[in-house]
Amino acid sequence: MQPKIMMKKKSVSASKASLVLFLCQMISALDVPLDSKLLEELSQPPTITQQSPKDYIVDPRENIVIQCEAKGKPPPSFSWTRNGTHFDIDKDAQVTMKPNSGTLVINIMNGGKAEAYEGVYQCTARNERGAAISNNIVIRPSRSPLWTKERLEPNHVREGDSLVLHCRPPVGLPPPIIFWMDNAFQRLPQSERVSQGLNGDLYFSNVQPEDTREDYICYARFNHTQTIQQKQPISVKVFSMDSLNDTIAANLSDTDIYGAKPVTERQPVLLTPTGSTSTKVELRGNVLLLECIAAGLPTPVIRWIKEGGELPANRTFFENFKKTLKIIDVSEADSGNYKCIARNILGSAHHVISVTVKAAPYWITAPRNLVLSPGEDGTLICRANGNPKPNISWLANGVPIAIAPEDPSRKVDGDTIIFSHVQERSSAVYQCNASNEYGYLLANAFVNVLAEPPRILTTTNKLYQVIADSPALLDCAYFGSPKPEIEWFKGVKGSILRGNEYIFHDNGTLEIPVAQKDSTGTYTCVARNELGKIQNEVHLEVKDPTMIIKQPEYKVIQRYGQVSFECIIKHDSTLLPTVIWLKDNDALPDDERFLVGKDNLTIMNVTDKDDGTYTCIVNTTLDSVSASAVLTVVAAPPTPAIIYARPNPPFDLELTGQLERSVELSWIPGDENNSPITNFVIEYEDGLHEPGVWHYQTEVPGTQTTVQLKLSPYVNYSFRVIAVNEIGRSQPSEPSEQYLTKSANPDENPSNVQGIGSEPDNLVITWESLKGFQSNGPGLQYKVSWRQKDVDDEWTSVIVANVSKYIVSGTPTFVPYEIKVQALNDLGYAPEPSEVIGHSGEDLPMVAPGNVQVHVINSTLAKVHWDPVPLKTVRGHLQGYKVYYWKVQSLSRRSRRHVEKKILTFRGNKTFGMLPGLEPYSSYKLNVRVVNGKGEGPASPDKVFKTPEGVPSSPSFLKITNPTLDSLTLEWGSPTHPNGILISYILKFQPINNTHELGPLVEIRIPANESSMILKNLNYSTRYKFYFNAQTSVGSGSQITEEAVTIMDEVQPLYPRIRNVTTAAAETYANISWEYEGPDHANFYVEYGVAGSKEDWKKEIVNGSRSFFVLKGLTPGTAYKVRVGAEGLFGFRSSEDVFETGPAMASRQVDIATQGWFIGLMCAVALLILILLIVCFIRRNKGGKYPVKEKEDAHADPEIQPMKEDDGTFGEYSDAEDHKPLKKGSRTPSDRTVKKEDSDDSLVDYGEGVNGQFNEDGSFIGQYSGKKEKEPAEGNESSEAPSPVNAMNSFV
Repeated sequence: MQPKIMMKKKSVSASKASLVLFLCQMISALDVPLDSKLLEELSQPPTITQQSPKDYIVDPRENIVIQCEAKGKPPPSFSWTRNGTHFDIDKDAQVTMKPNSGTLVINIMNGGKAEAYEGVYQCTARNERGAAISNNIVIRPSRSPLWTKERLEPNHVREGDSLVLHCRPPVGLPPPIIFWMDNAFQRLPQSERVSQGLNGDLYFSNVQPEDTREDYICYARFNHTQTIQQKQPISVKVFSMDSLNDTIAANLSDTDIYGAKPVTERQPVLLTPTGSTSTKVELRGNVLLLECIAAGLPTPVIRWIKEGGELPANRTFFENFKKTLKIIDVSEADSGNYKCIARNILGSAHHVISVTVKAAPYWITAPRNLVLSPGEDGTLICRANGNPKPNISWLANGVPIAIAPEDPSRKVDGDTIIFSHVQERSSAVYQCNASNEYGYLLANAFVNVLAEPPRILTTTNKLYQVIADSPALLDCAYFGSPKPEIEWFKGVKGSILRGNEYIFHDNGTLEIPVAQKDSTGTYTCVARNELGKIQNEVHLEVKDPTMIIKQPEYKVIQRYGQVSFECIIKHDSTLLPTVIWLKDNDALPDDERFLVGKDNLTIMNVTDKDDGTYTCIVNTTLDSVSASAVLTVVAAPPTPAIIYARPNPPFDLELTGQLERSVELSWIPGDENNSPITNFVIEYEDGLHEPGVWHYQTEVPGTQTTVQLKLSPYVNYSFRVIAVNEIGRSQPSEPSEQYLTKSANPDENPSNVQGIGSEPDNLVITWESLKGFQSNGPGLQYKVSWRQKDVDDEWTSVIVANVSKYIVSGTPTFVPYEIKVQALNDLGYAPEPSEVIGHSGEDLPMVAPGNVQVHVINSTLAKVHWDPVPLKTVRGHLQGYKVYYWKVQSLSRRSRRHVEKKILTFRGNKTFGMLPGLEPYSSYKLNVRVVNGKGEGPASPDKVFKTPEGVPSSPSFLKITNPTLDSLTLEWGSPTHPNGILISYILKFQPINNTHELGPLVEIRIPANESSMILKNLNYSTRYKFYFNAQTSVGSGSQITEEAVTIMDEVQPLYPRIRNVTTAAAETYANISWEYEGPDHANFYVEYGVAGSKEDWKKEIVNGSRSFFVLKGLTPGTAYKVRVGAEGLFGFRSSEDVFETGPAMASRQVDIATQGWFIGLMCAVALLILILLIVCFIRRNKGGKYPVKEKEDAHADPEIQPMKEDDGTFGEYSDAEDHKPLKKGSRTPSDRTVKKEDSDDSLVDYGEGVNGQFNEDGSFIGQYSGKKEKEPAEGNESSEAPSPVNAMNSFV
């Protein structure tokens, strides 16, 4: 056994919890349980957990922090090199190292200069088991130099000409962001005509008079130092042609020739790049940006193509009005020639950019940590790829392995280190370096050799309780190196447990699948290896199951009756049961009519609402049982003597005792119609604010006819009363007289006050406005007040009109505010409002989640972890985290394809999640982003992980051909989804006799690289059934089956057969045809199904002995499999055929030849042609014969050409499938030219071309010559009806 584990990078932490989690993952191959006490005792070589980026640009105004964090047992010590030599930090007062850490802090803010600390730094973490090293960290301070002073001359440009305004920003580190603005700090508008190039220059494809201005200013923003540099303003003056002509005219005499040329349209010319071709090199994984900007009038339109291929889907974007082609995540497959084409109505120009994609080193197999026992073997593998191919070198504890201390257990073989019979002294940290001219990769991987005696981690004398006839799992968590052997005993002197009644799990757990009462007792677990032995006892108790011995029964009860359900139980005497009753799977109604007893449920005075299903549930700490019954409520026998109805409306409403805030309303009830009035509902109308709208005021019992009503100020009240009984509500009474109350201060303030920013620098305060009657008087307004929370600040207040929103600008991003909104009217203020807490606007989160880790659970599922971001960097309400993940490539095919990124959202401050639906044996990438109310923050660095192998899909096809007397030829296709590395194919086959009984099964294993074989030594005239599947190291995939028959006679097979099955598919149907050889009167059937589906075949019977059949009701755009069979004596089938239906159409096409409008249109066209022919006939007789006409008479063509509808010339008549050339005798158009778009032929085919001479009367001089006539058209032999147009031409 060779335990291997993959070490995953963790965040910096010196706590024991981090070490516990790390070691638990590290030795998972040794099945170590999560036991902190155990893990704290295990030794571990150093592992770098956090370090600064390789290219580290720092702010020269702030302290430089170079991170280096590591973990190990014992804790590692740290040292640094600078520019390849030891960096003694004790000799530099400006440099300190954080306690219990390797992180350096260089004090710049107290006198140090960042330039003095430029260089290449490397950290080493070392303990007694080895040394790990960091990447080479290149420290460079950022630079934002000033703009070079220059004198800028004004640009005088003629309207329509092109123009380039150069920016030429100062060279900074990192390069600045360029943008153009005016003196008012407003961005200059850009369009297809005016746009900024990638180099920062401003390009005008053609200038217009509105481009005249004196404040074209280029700005360079240096983000690292948060500074902006400004270029001197550039002046542009555009002279229009009209103004220039007026100027010239004013200075010249009438006899002078003057006038500037008008604006001239020009075909496109590329401003950038120059020339016809250029080259560009980009690195794999980067963003490829290609740019073409053209001059021209009208403004050219840019189009991009890739020569010899397509632009990659889903990774291609067009920016800057399609002048910039952007391809993200480029790979070697994106190399090639990209052509940009600039086009306007006058022409086009193009430029070809030859793109070469190189690659810095990237991992194929990164070295993984090894945890071994003494005497075991192992390997470290380091494989990387790149363009050019990277060089692999090894280091041991930070020293090149060639000069490192020798280890007899170690052997280096290129990209692999082989360990044999390791000892504890073999522990070390190895570094693999893969480098080429574009970069390098450095990975640390340790070899940790542990020798530990067995330990049992399960609690001593632990008690397990289970229900009889259910499984019992007894734990025995253990650890040891070498891995201990586990044995179980029952009782103090019992023998070792064996047999089918027990299951022994690899983690030490003993499973009793069906525990019985006699399984109760004490069980002993013993763990031993060559270093020692240990044991532990646990106890098992098996309880009797809980049962309902008297279940509730179905009941039918009359309304207002009483019903009872029983639920009598039996249970283990040591368990305490609880009984719960449910109605329709929900809690019982909170009604005193429901009485729950010890063994029953009673319902008093049953109503229709009690109808439903009642369930009794009995729970104990170990099991749960339930039983249900239905209650049906029926009506009591009718009493027809009494008629019930809704009450009549009240009347005689009267208002008395009118006060400012109250009034007394009285009324007389209407007839209750044999159902007592239960209550009265009082409604009011506000005739001042909402006339015609009635609102609920209050309700009183049915015995009361007077009520004291509370009123609001500044409301014109009317009241009405509605009576209610069990039957329903009466019609409303007539309204009372109106009563207008006096105005007063508002009694209440707006509700639902909120403060939520819509932008990072504002606070939007909203509230629900008071309704009209709540204003208590005219002139309703609101006093809005706010102040920043937890800051000693005064309230800021404004008074706004009757609105529901106010925006406070210029606030800090996402800070809490105290807010209050107070109502006021012309008479004064409402009471002091309560304060609410709001927040100013959110901004996008600042940082990405760190320490992203992936744990692959199985071939289709992985678990991702990350550290939460600090809340202060969220800059908003934390909504959760989004995990973007996508498949990079299949490890079995080594082919890359772009797949849409999948997104999973995890709400709240969750720090882990599951990634389902992964494809086996594939490489994936993922990153994590924090989400607030504004959006997503930056993505974490892409994390690469790989899924293990799975079982393959079925082979893509299996064909059996060339049947002979004793052999069959088999051909197959590899699985569509191999899900791993195929190791072989498994072929099984067996004969089938005439009664469809199966013979003995034969199995053959076939190498994975084969795709066909000849199966020999078979019985003649015998049907065989074949089962075929593929295998990976994980197991066998699903199989595909097929049947075939060997022949009886080489000359003429006597056995019937069906062959040459063909399909012709349309959108929703397919025509199936076949050839049959065998006895007459066979009964055929057609079987079909969706290709690749495991569903049963669908069968259709063919009427008679036809050799065709139409399958209907198919799904558009779907692949189907089909086969044909015959029923009867032989019962055989054809081989399978696969076809695909056509895509779904928006609507079915209609045969227009049968439409009335089309027939009428054709009749009108025929009549118009007839009239034109008659007119031409008359004109021709008046003009005499032309020489061409004589030529036609002498060489009559069997096809007389019809008249063209557009210009009256004679052309060629043909149907859609007969494109014949123009015949001799065709006439030229009346304008003496031959238009290319009117015919595929021209006079060029017959003589000197369109430049031939004509007589004054328009006839053509000379004989037709040149091309020979083509073969006579087959149309004259067609059996179709003659064309009416041809008939009319013949008549003429």
